[in-house]
Amino acid sequence: MVTTSLRPKESPSPAYICPMDRSCTYLQLAGNLLQIDPGLLIILEQPRKVVTVSIPVKLDSGEVQVLAGHRVQHSNVLGPYKGGTRYHPSVTLQEVSALAMLMTWKCALLGIPYGGAKGGIAIDPSHYSVGELERITRRYTTELIKDIGPAVDIPAPDMGTSSREMAWMMDTYSMNVGHAVPGVVTGKPLSIGGSKGREMATGRGVMITVREALLEQGQTLAGARVAIQGFGNVGSSAALLMHEEGAKILAVSDVNGGLFAPEGLDIPAVKLYAQQNNRSIVGFPGGVAVSNAELLTLPCDVLIPAALEDQITEENCDRVQAKIVAEAANAPVTLIADQMLEARGIEVLPDILTNAGGVVVSYLEWVQGQSYVFWDEERVNREMEGLMVQAYHRVSELAKAREVSLRLAAYMLGVGRVAQALSDRGLYP
Repeated sequence: MVTTSLRPKESPSPAYICPMDRSCTYLQLAGNLLQIDPGLLIILEQPRKVVTVSIPVKLDSGEVQVLAGHRVQHSNVLGPYKGGTRYHPSVTLQEVSALAMLMTWKCALLGIPYGGAKGGIAIDPSHYSVGELERITRRYTTELIKDIGPAVDIPAPDMGTSSREMAWMMDTYSMNVGHAVPGVVTGKPLSIGGSKGREMATGRGVMITVREALLEQGQTLAGARVAIQGFGNVGSSAALLMHEEGAKILAVSDVNGGLFAPEGLDIPAVKLYAQQNNRSIVGFPGGVAVSNAELLTLPCDVLIPAALEDQITEENCDRVQAKIVAEAANAPVTLIADQMLEARGIEVLPDILTNAGGVVVSYLEWVQGQSYVFWDEERVNREMEGLMVQAYHRVSELAKAREVSLRLAAYMLGVGRVAQALSDRGLYP
């Protein structure tokens, strides 16, 4: 494996595997099984472009801060770069680079003509006013103005950002080029070219993937016992959609703690409570308190980590009691824990498949924006479901045929498609 500057020279602990090393490990495993030319794998290990920009911002107090913003563009072999922009204190260049690579495989797996990218700023958005966030977003966009565009790189919302930030990014880009460019970002408000169905798209994709996995095991969503760590946009959307399909949502949690009800939670009521209590579910009267760590070990049919990465590790995976772990977050299961869960017969639905609903509808939004013809929500959901179901069954069939895990099968499909395209295009010059 080629060493890159994006990997730390020393690991913080013997069990720690940096995000880029983990992503490259899965790439190598898939590449070896597919017998891909080692030279192609070396190319695919490296981001094509890494941009770090300085973001000076004047706060409301008059104080000036200088923030660092990143945008990593991994591959554009299949089409324009695509990926979210996150505002979170944990953002690092290593993390963003690994997530950009994951996005490349995700788009290829779903058959979407995009390559992978990711961006971010290491801030806690709750510590900034709306005006400060707007100034940060607009300066960040301006610094990246030559590196983004509807045919170049198309940002989207991610952790800590929303349609609001995408509107600021679109407006900033449009003002710089002199005309409205709705295709420069996705996840925008409907008023400026956003797509119906986008807000719940990632959660809907999680629901669809879990539904298909349960059906293969002879079970349906109706009556399935589900625990969800994370009650943000993805977790709450998945919880609501599964609840509507008859699933019993035993537990949900946010950063402050969780709720558990053995008979199942009233998810619409929990969502309403969170909306009225600063997005926190703590104190909801319809369940007993449970910690985020305890939620991961509850007996259930489906466990959905929908919060941060590295939540299921070698230290707690032996206590996981779910039959299926569905990765709604990016990389919530560590490399070693993934192997340990597989050895125990617990099926892990990989992130590059399970949480792909968001990028699918982002693609559909981009298509609508490019053509200036917009669809109703029923069509958007139907198109997205078709792509998600097809992708799941391709992964499942390959896993069975090659006797590998669903994760490795997903990587084989994604990596294989990109490697084939790279081979067909050749190297320039």
